[in-house]
Amino acid sequence: MSCKVIAITNQKGGVGKTTTSVNLADALTRLDKRVLLIDLDPQASASLSLGLDRYEGNTINDVLLDDCDITKAICQPKYSRCDVIISNIELSRLEIKTLDNPNREFLLSERIEKIKNKYDYIIMDCPPSLGIITLNSLYAADSCLIPVQCQFLAIDGLTQLLNTIKIVQKRKKLLGANLQIEGILLTMLDKRVVSSWQIVNEIKECFGEKVFKTIINVNVKAQIAPTVGKPVIAFAARCPAAKQYKDLAKEIVNNND
Repeated sequence: MSCKVIAITNQKGGVGKTTTSVNLADALTRLDKRVLLIDLDPQASASLSLGLDRYEGNTINDVLLDDCDITKAICQPKYSRCDVIISNIELSRLEIKTLDNPNREFLLSERIEKIKNKYDYIIMDCPPSLGIITLNSLYAADSCLIPVQCQFLAIDGLTQLLNTIKIVQKRKKLLGANLQIEGILLTMLDKRVVSSWQIVNEIKECFGEKVFKTIINVNVKAQIAPTVGKPVIAFAARCPAAKQYKDLAKEIVNNND
């Protein structure tokens, strides 16, 4: 198969974007897929979650500003087989530094074009905003995966994002490209709470087949794993979250084969 570029995005914070990005990237490598994870959040949570130093080596910011070639920004974490391009707080200045660039929404798509043939999947962890960084990821992506927390007001936050996706879809269509919704991933489900299941049912009613069959439950091991710089499968292979991310990876591979 050709490379699939997936943006993991939701402008709402705390919905599990980084946890999903890191653990999905790792789980895909365990299905013998070649995977690159790009950290596009200035907070660099994905980089830190894999035990990488955000101030050591070239970053995605350096790549986007042409301070280094993208191939020189790729590094390998200790506990996962995925490749990573790290981020740091410098990325937050991208909006200001590219104000005069008429093509600033396409910086990322231009850069990753030269490395697509090396990977089966490129996973992008987006910041909790709809600014220039997220727009770059949507223009570079073939599809977007939207994590949605199983809590009150979950659907409320989706509306703005879906409107942005529609605008990008229209513009990409004019350029002869496409942006699909890979799926909506229900995260942080507390099975003991009735209202959580109500949100699950509500989202499934609204979005039907676009909702992944896999649901990610609240899991302590998944919360601890980033503190030791490991994906959850490397940290606690038998915990429910490890199985759920493996199931999600299988679901994505099956949907794309």
